[in-house]
Amino acid sequence: MLKGLAITPPVAGRISIGRVTEKNGKRLPEKDDQFTITSQIQHRQEWLLHPLNQTLRETNPEEKLRRIPIRLMFNDPVLNFRAEYSLFDRSTGRPMCIGDGESCKRITNEGIQTLPCPGADTCPLAQHSGCKPYGRLTVQIDDGENTDSFIFRTTGFNSIRTLYARLHYFSALSNNKLACLPLELRLRGKSTRMSHGTAIFYADITLRSNMIMEEALASANALHQQRVAAGYNQEALDAAVRHGLSNGVFEEDEDDVASLVEEFYPEQPAHAEASSAIQEEHQSQPTHNLADKLQQKARSQTARKVSATENNRPTRH
Repeated sequence: MLKGLAITPPVAGRISIGRVTEKNGKRLPEKDDQFTITSQIQHRQEWLLHPLNQTLRETNPEEKLRRIPIRLMFNDPVLNFRAEYSLFDRSTGRPMCIGDGESCKRITNEGIQTLPCPGADTCPLAQHSGCKPYGRLTVQIDDGENTDSFIFRTTGFNSIRTLYARLHYFSALSNNKLACLPLELRLRGKSTRMSHGTAIFYADITLRSNMIMEEALASANALHQQRVAAGYNQEALDAAVRHGLSNGVFEEDEDDVASLVEEFYPEQPAHAEASSAIQEEHQSQPTHNLADKLQQKARSQTARKVSATENNRPTRH
């Protein structure tokens, strides 16, 4: 095996909540309120739709594609969903630094170094270079025939937090039979004070909409026994994938990084809102801290007092 090359699960397509469009000569992310399933092929800078995109829409043509039946490939939640703080060089598209909030691996003039990682909010390099939490969910779309895997990428806090929690909860509930559970990738919407009433969207994983917990667990146990009887070794598969991912420093393929940076790490700070909106809420992180807000409030009150004093001052003729 080539050292330094991360061996990632092969994927046949992408699941996204939006796309990149060209406006005024610039390519910018554009949000959406439904899922889109594409292939790994681009034509005229547009991702070609995967046949499953139309197949799933035909099952309920009156509604938007906001539910996708899925199965996970691994029992270990961390193998199904990998997330870390990630920073890319926008000029070259190459990864520069990845971290988990405690330590990071960063490319420096002296090579790859392991350094402390304070997180994107307080790291000086991150604040100037656009470091973000970046997550990748690998799933199989369970349409009864297709066993190819698909990847859902996100830099949204709501999706990352929700997917991480759901996978660990379902792993515990199923007695570590996560790969056997019949699940559903679901698009949820909500409004927050920071979104000013505008709906923001994020990804969630739930049981199939026509199943209750007891039915899902019974189905998972039955599938597990069927696989064991057939000689299917889930533990060995998890171990092989874990070894492949640990073989490299950065998971992203250089061939994919250019489009990834365009979609999630736009060069201009003014476009940051659109970048986050393609996946979910750009409003999840406040633009000012509490001290800034208090200072701004104090300045506003002082300005109003000065204005009132001047208005009450007698006019001289």
